[in-house]
Amino acid sequence: MPKNEKIKSVLIIGSGPIVIGQACEFDYAGSQASRSLREEGIEVTLINSNPATIMTDKVVADNIYLLPLEPESIREIISKHNIDAVLPTMGGQTALNLAMKCDELGIWEENNIEIIGVDIAAIEITENREDFRNLMEQIDIPMAPQKTAKSFLEGKSVAQEFGYPLCIRSSFTLGGAGAGVVFDEKEFDNLLDAGLHASPIHEVMIDKALLGWKEFELELLRDKNDNVVIICSIENFDPMGVHTGDSITVAPAMTMSDTTFQEMRNMAIKMMRSVGNFSGGCNVQFAVSPDAEERIIAIEINPRVSRSSALASKATGYPIAKIAAKLAIGYTLDELDNQITKTTSALFEPSLDYVIVKIPRWNFDKFPGADRKLGLQMKSVGEVMGIGRNFQEALQKACQSLEIGRNGLGADGKELTDQNAILESLEFPSWNRLFHIYDAIKLGIPFNRIHEKTKIDVWFLRQIEDLVKLERKIEKFNLGNISKEMLYEAKQKGYADRQVAHLLRCLESEVYSKREEMGIQRVYKLVDTCAGEFPAQTPYYYSTFELENESEVTEKKKIVVLGSGPNRIGQGIEFDYSCVHGVMAAKEAGYETIMINCNPETVSTDFDTADKLYFEPVFWEHIYDIIRHEKPEGVIVQLGGQTALKLAEKLERYGIKIMGTSYDALDLAEDRGRFSQLLKENNVPYPEFGVVESAEQAIELSDTLGFPLLVRPSYVLGGQKMKIVINKEELEHHVVDILHEMPENQILLDHFLGGAIEAEADAICDGENVYIIGVMQHIEPAGIHSGDSYGVLPPYNLGDLVMQQIEDITVKIALALKTVGLINIQFAIQNDKVFVIEANPRASRTVPFIAKAYDEPYVNYATKVMLGVNKVTDFNFQPKKGGYAIKIPVFSFNKFPNVNKELGPEMKSTGEAIHFIKDLKDPFFRKIFAERNLYLSK
Repeated sequence: MPKNEKIKSVLIIGSGPIVIGQACEFDYAGSQASRSLREEGIEVTLINSNPATIMTDKVVADNIYLLPLEPESIREIISKHNIDAVLPTMGGQTALNLAMKCDELGIWEENNIEIIGVDIAAIEITENREDFRNLMEQIDIPMAPQKTAKSFLEGKSVAQEFGYPLCIRSSFTLGGAGAGVVFDEKEFDNLLDAGLHASPIHEVMIDKALLGWKEFELELLRDKNDNVVIICSIENFDPMGVHTGDSITVAPAMTMSDTTFQEMRNMAIKMMRSVGNFSGGCNVQFAVSPDAEERIIAIEINPRVSRSSALASKATGYPIAKIAAKLAIGYTLDELDNQITKTTSALFEPSLDYVIVKIPRWNFDKFPGADRKLGLQMKSVGEVMGIGRNFQEALQKACQSLEIGRNGLGADGKELTDQNAILESLEFPSWNRLFHIYDAIKLGIPFNRIHEKTKIDVWFLRQIEDLVKLERKIEKFNLGNISKEMLYEAKQKGYADRQVAHLLRCLESEVYSKREEMGIQRVYKLVDTCAGEFPAQTPYYYSTFELENESEVTEKKKIVVLGSGPNRIGQGIEFDYSCVHGVMAAKEAGYETIMINCNPETVSTDFDTADKLYFEPVFWEHIYDIIRHEKPEGVIVQLGGQTALKLAEKLERYGIKIMGTSYDALDLAEDRGRFSQLLKENNVPYPEFGVVESAEQAIELSDTLGFPLLVRPSYVLGGQKMKIVINKEELEHHVVDILHEMPENQILLDHFLGGAIEAEADAICDGENVYIIGVMQHIEPAGIHSGDSYGVLPPYNLGDLVMQQIEDITVKIALALKTVGLINIQFAIQNDKVFVIEANPRASRTVPFIAKAYDEPYVNYATKVMLGVNKVTDFNFQPKKGGYAIKIPVFSFNKFPNVNKELGPEMKSTGEAIHFIKDLKDPFFRKIFAERNLYLSK
């Protein structure tokens, strides 16, 4: 039975700004759902307050509203459009909560709007822990002993009844807010109080902790005829007790018997059918006892697209959000095509002939004093995914993707050898426990001890042990006498040339040449959903070391776009937005587009964004092999943030063309010393500065420059390790700290312009012409990182004299750097004199914001300039100006309650929202302007 013809117009609710626990996987889901509905001729209206995402771009929906996610905004949209249905399952918990609020207010009923993809009863029953438990009892689904508490007193009596350890979870929250495991009464009292406050209905569920049990997830899809398919099974490497968003996860499940898997499938389908009669996606989580009995206990069910469904989509190639949107409007699974093969139906379960490993990415360094232990409350800011033919290869590739200065799992001389610190880390997991398991095995800590401390399944631990054993064998050889078999085995197990070089005590380039000589080369395999049973029509590849290569190279002219890797503070979804627009612009310019990225949450890694997707680490060895295979005209590096820029030097050295601004100009802007020289030659004012390489030099220079000083290393993003110091003791301490973490890095000392106003300009330049797309003024004074500042577009009180200086300097620097593409310049203004703080000849965090505020596709234009297809003068710029747009930084401090909330030169915000005002009398502007000094720290 085909789709519901009554639905002509659908409202999709987005997830708002990115916070820890709700990241860009919902941007991916919303974008995919919107495209899916528009294919059916349905008008899509979208509400989301996040300006940094592709989801809120005109290329995605028919009508876009960058408004606060509140019932009033929904009323405003409904008054302007004839909406037939609302799809709230693509925007995480934020969208579900808003849909429920509107339901309570009668907004949907009054306007005859149908809720599709889920029903309110299903949301309520899965979020209300007690009702859910009662339902599970009725259908004979086992759960851990648990009870709800609506008061402190009730909670205390439950604890007395169950005994410790206990889990506390708040009702109606996301990312494990207010959740945790407690081992004694004092911890329990604190968490109970926090959990009751975190829940919008002041209710918590207390259950007996199943610590050490294994955790699994299943991703399901169901249609209106009650057909259900299991898209993917996901196993958590970390046992129960670590939030699934903070767990390393593996697909397909590795350590479960087939009988248990069949039983789990049946339980998941039964659970989905029992919570409501809706068509769409569902995520179900289970715990399994770590013994031969394999008892299964249900944890929870989410009747929506989840964080894991983005991972499951990328892991299998089955676009869950796209199909879920079509099921929501009435299609059945057997009527829809498998999007990858195009010849089989969507009513099938993907089978994988490879392994997926997801590793989360944390940013604890941004939150000094944060509790780094992982528990039921999610703390990671992003994730990476590695694809390999076996677990070890996928694991190493995921480690290479993390961008934490490691070349894989170990074999890089960075292991920890302090036995006590290792044992502590094994027992109390933090972001680096995976590496410490390797270190423990290498150090000879007994295997049983490691298992007992971590409770991680023996199979996974044995896989890591096997890697350590292989390294011991390799170390006995050198480059001259290592056998082809051994080198081949190392490559098949995911070792980078850099790791092998470390083990053989030689150079990475020598290992590369050696394996070329031996004929050990990467081949590319298709992600085809069906383990090769049917031919795939979608070019989505991963690399491995085998014989048959499935990636056919065309004769077309090609462009490679380097993605931005995992989300983190300082480099978020706005760079993925730029990459997606870059790919689209290159397609329009007649190029075959090739995307390289390893972030499973984003639109850039959707199988149909680029002409070819290589789901690979943005890591030199992988990129170089793809470039040698594809032979592109060139590579675009200025859209993928610092991740892509860091590879520019190698590309230049290997003679690979960088599209747009040259490597030398990119490097000049990063090298604080060279850049200041350029400013001097062009008579551009800048704060007095000096470059130092030791604490002694810093102390000496401080006598000349005077305090306060802004101390910052070169070649970093998001203000990493940037600090304002006010005396010699602080200066010495901070310089030593930087050099410890970044040896041999140049350190710049600037005289800090206290009390200055900060502003920034973004522009497009073709080497001859410059067009300034926008100038933003920060509300906070200089000293707070631009990513953490409220920004106002256009500026609200910079006079004509200052604006003229900003415009003149922007043009001067863009041309002096021979910029071809985008450039962002940051200024400090003191006594009407404009000083340049820094320039970045690349896509900046603010470009998507300006593009949304002025309704112009600036990244599209800039990419065409980089490709040499257009000059700046070819475009008819017509920004829609009127009123002001305010960029609102969004923080996730609630995840780190003990952390100082002061702001300074190092960025801490996880996302942003946009707010439009007509004039400066607006109460919103007046409030934030009045508080502009509130969180300023030194």
